[in-house]
Amino acid sequence: METQENIQAVRRMQTFIEENIHVPITQKALSEAAGYSPAYAARIFKKLTGKTPFEYLRARRLTKAAEMLMDDASRIVDVAFDFVFDSHEGFTRAFSRAFGIPPSQFKLGKLPNRRFMPCPVQLCLPQKPQGGFDMSDQSKAASTVFVQVVERPKRKVILKRGIKATDYYEYCAEVGCDIWEILLTIKDALYEPIGMWLPDKLILPGTSKYAQGVEVSVVYNGPVPEGFDVMTLEPCRMMVFQGEPFDEEAFESAITDLWALIDKYDPSLYGFAWADDDAPRFQLAPQGYRGYIEARPVRSI
Repeated sequence: METQENIQAVRRMQTFIEENIHVPITQKALSEAAGYSPAYAARIFKKLTGKTPFEYLRARRLTKAAEMLMDDASRIVDVAFDFVFDSHEGFTRAFSRAFGIPPSQFKLGKLPNRRFMPCPVQLCLPQKPQGGFDMSDQSKAASTVFVQVVERPKRKVILKRGIKATDYYEYCAEVGCDIWEILLTIKDALYEPIGMWLPDKLILPGTSKYAQGVEVSVVYNGPVPEGFDVMTLEPCRMMVFQGEPFDEEAFESAITDLWALIDKYDPSLYGFAWADDDAPRFQLAPQGYRGYIEARPVRSI
């Protein structure tokens, strides 16, 4: 089990990155924020986030840049320099590698954005579930799963409900499979779009358990797409599970493997209990480069 000291050190590095996202950051500065040597700080950062400090920093800058490019008044060259890229060309290459399209096309809304939305590290540990579950059996689970507990503030969610859907496939049959692209056009989103399993208290009569939506600030009063609802979500804690990267054609097994692990996972090992009535359980779009990600609400015990 990772020590609390190391977890707190990585959180300090993440905070330092967010506070200095617009200025050059050195490994020495990060290690000073962590309180460890540069080599040790880099090692625990990679262990707890799955990325080297440089990879993480680059991903965060590109995500912030993508969010800025959604502003019609922003210029690509200004965004590039604002996020510490040496040139327009270098920024374009990095953006294209990260998101699959150049920033000029993204700015025109040609394709959805694969943003990197890291959570503050509280728990981020390779975990073997209890009850004799065999992590080495690849037909049942990924060999390494990162587990984090994150705080979600009071917020709103803009969502499109179905009728009777209980999963993604039923939802697509009822509503269609293009909702995600509509959600990506909401410029003030706090995070990327999610597929949600709503607790009973948030299900309206005649509507589905599964829905898709995007979270926005609790003070959001911007436009809402036609046919979508808005509701307020109370503060909560979410236990986030992230599996290993996978081949895109194997996305279904990546999902079912992680579901098998979550079903057998014992959150009380870290002082939590499932709290499925507190908030929607949610999934992010399954993308092979980052592994399948799903989150379930928890409370401290």
